[in-house]
Amino acid sequence: MTGRDRSHMRECLVLARRSIMLGEVPVGAIVVDANDTTIGRGHNRPVGLHDPSAHAEILAMRDAGERLGNYRLDDCTLYVTLEPCPMCLAAACHARISRIVYAAPDPRAGACGSAIDLNRADWHHFRPVIDTGPCETEAAELLTAFFRDRR
Repeated sequence: MTGRDRSHMRECLVLARRSIMLGEVPVGAIVVDANDTTIGRGHNRPVGLHDPSAHAEILAMRDAGERLGNYRLDDCTLYVTLEPCPMCLAAACHARISRIVYAAPDPRAGACGSAIDLNRADWHHFRPVIDTGPCETEAAELLTAFFRDRR
């Protein structure tokens, strides 16, 4: 983990807070290229967009793909405040994201080792490096507060 990882995750936390303002689960994501430049941003929007695939990671990868003019995001890192679900991990693999860094684990739906570890599945033709930890406490507290307030 680097200081840059923490800085990028803080940017994700800002995006996650935008989700809260829209009544969405607070998850934020960015895609960073090999030059350490943010090229894609997203935060959860499935409710507002009426789109079950509008997870923060998917929206960040769509943004990055549009900016690059390519669905392949070679040599890019996906930062996200919550461990990716199976859909988001599969999309990152198809995009050839080289590294995924997430803050908080998701024991209910995390596909990077918490609930299941799809990155080790035999059917995968591409496996990103998975790193965890930067800003885990802050990301977990956002999620806990969001769900506590909704009850």
